[in-house]
Order: sequence, then C-alpha cells, then structure tokens
Amino acid sequence: MTTGARVTILGSGFGALSAVRELRARGCQDEITLISPRAELHYLPGTIWIPSGLRTREQLIVPLAPFFARMKVRHVGAEVTGLSPDGRSVQTTAGEVANDALVIATGGRFIKKLPGIEHAITPCEGIAAAEKIRDRLKAMQGGTIAVGFAGNPKEPTAVRGGPMFEFLFGIDAQLRREGRRERFTLVFFNPSKEPGARLGAKAVAHLLAEMARRNITTHLGHKMVRFEADKVVTEGGEFAADLILFMPGMTGNAWFDATALPRSPGGLLQADAQCCVPGFEHVYVVGDSGSFPGPDWMPKQAHMADLQAAAAAQNLIDGLAGRPQTTGFKAELACIIDALGTGTLVWRTEQRNLLLPPMRLMHWAKRGFERRYLGRYR
Repeated sequence: MTTGARVTILGSGFGALSAVRELRARGCQDEITLISPRAELHYLPGTIWIPSGLRTREQLIVPLAPFFARMKVRHVGAEVTGLSPDGRSVQTTAGEVANDALVIATGGRFIKKLPGIEHAITPCEGIAAAEKIRDRLKAMQGGTIAVGFAGNPKEPTAVRGGPMFEFLFGIDAQLRREGRRERFTLVFFNPSKEPGARLGAKAVAHLLAEMARRNITTHLGHKMVRFEADKVVTEGGEFAADLILFMPGMTGNAWFDATALPRSPGGLLQADAQCCVPGFEHVYVVGDSGSFPGPDWMPKQAHMADLQAAAAAQNLIDGLAGRPQTTGFKAELACIIDALGTGTLVWRTEQRNLLLPPMRLMHWAKRGFERRYLGRYR
C-alpha cells in the first residue's frame, strides 16, 4: 500500500522506532525518512544495571543500520532545529527535509532550573550518567547517597520516577552484595508525601515499606530548594549527601520553541486522543514529546510510547488515504521495579491496578523482555 507520500519520523528512541515498525506492519510502503543525531538505539531501561556491572555500554547500544535496511528507511544524521509553519518541512543541522506526514518522537527534556542541580547526576540522561554513578560508587568508602525525583508543576504527567526507585533499591542490593552496606546511609527524597502515586496506593505503600525494610531513610513532602556539593536542601530541612541522584520533571524539547506547534501548560506538544497535533494536518506526536488526554496516572514510559506509536501509525495511513482518523490508544502502565535480584510488577489500566510482590521471576522477566525487545532491532 503506497500513496507516494514522504513520511518523516523525528527521533530514534522507542516511540520513533515503534512508529517505523507499525507503519510497515500495517502495509505502508511509502518512503520513510528518520532524522536523529545517531543511527543507534540507546536502551535506557537497562542503565539501572550499569552501576552493578550487570550491563555495559556496549550491551545497551544497538546500531540501527541493519534495521533501517530491513525497513527501507533513509536515515538523516542531524539535530532538528525547527519546523515550517505548515509542518511540511523539517529544519535540521543538515538542511531541510520535506514531508507529507510527520511523526514527532524526539522525547522530553529535563527541567534543570533547580539551583545547584549541577551537583546531582540525572540517571535517565543516558548511559554516561549511569557510568558516572558506577564510578562514583566504586570510589566511595562510605557516606550518604541521596536519591529522589520531582515533577513538572505545570504538567503532572511529565515525571519519570520509576527508574529512581530501581536505582535506589539496586544500589542498596549492590552494596549488600559487596559487604559494605553498613558504611552507607541511603536517603530517598521527594516533594510528595506519596511518591509514585501514579503506580497506585498499593504500590506506594509497598515502596515505602520496602524502604523501611532496607533501612532507607525518607525525606518526603517538602518542596526542593537547592542542591549543594554535599547536601540536599528542602523547605522542610536539609541533609548531608556525598552522592545525589535526582530526576527532575520533564518539559518539551528546545527546538519546539522555533515552531508554531501548540504547547501544553508544561511545554510539551499538545495532542488529541489520536496522537494528532491540533491545527496541523498529518502531524503526529508520540511518547515523551507529547501531552495527551488520559487519566492522571498515565505514565511517561517506553510501553506507553509504543501504544501511542501504533495509534499514530494507523491514523497517519488513514489520513493520507483520506479516511477518518479514529484510532486511539489504550492508557496502560506496565513496569517491573527491579531491585537487582528481584522485581515487583505493577500493572494499571482504567479497570485494574495490580501489584505482585518482589520475586526473582520478575527480575528475569525484565531481562527477558530486554532481550526480546532489542532483538527487533539487531
């Protein structure tokens, strides 16, 4: 099925690559151009295992040239810098790229406005950040490790807290395996009194109980003020910290400012239930770049990006064919909170909210999922 159209996809993360697969799986034979700085997939969920040595950089980077060849995708290695007023031309550091349909999946940007944030490591910024955590842990003889996250006050869904629980529990387990846990104090901090609320009440209770069981101190319910080289300061007090891991809330990419695309209060791209950008013909957004209608617990995670990519792909095909664009996506939170040797399954839909307590099976299920997922692109 071809319309002779030029489809352009921005990004090379989960949402972008899923959009490629979904378009081809649905019979789209149109020309696809994908624009991203590198022809690589960086599997960021696996970075939680870098500090312990369970994963290395090489294991988490997948060269995409073979996948692009199979999918008949042309890759343009460039940064996106802007978009024409009608959305039909993407401006990049390698020149302009014209399109008849556009999928934006360039991810989100962390809000780095908190004073002293340069003293903290933001784990989900990439593999290099996880390697820095690994090296810092190896060099430390003892001390206090502070782990926390915050959100975007103007965009409640623009938060990614799950990985921080994994880094917290993973570091605790790693130090115990190394026989030096007693030399460290672990502190978890969050502006909310119920961190991880989008996971559900049972999950929050479980996470806090697990922290207590592991002798992890909590500092909850206080707005962040600043970081210093050796401390975390909140409106509810301060505490010493020799290593700070902090995940700030997310907002839109800087290049969005050079476009006329509609924005949400938190700076993301406005999207409707079909992943269409209102006011723009044949322009779609998936994953962390977008602000979507849905329940307040709807997550920013790879699984959600995959579901949105499937909807966007079908609507793109229907739109180019002149058919109504009616395909929506399911709001679903599915994650395994890993603790190095065990994992806790959390699954949430509009109808159900399931939590399975820690078990070794879930740790291995997470590793198995990684292997299967990356196998699609190798």
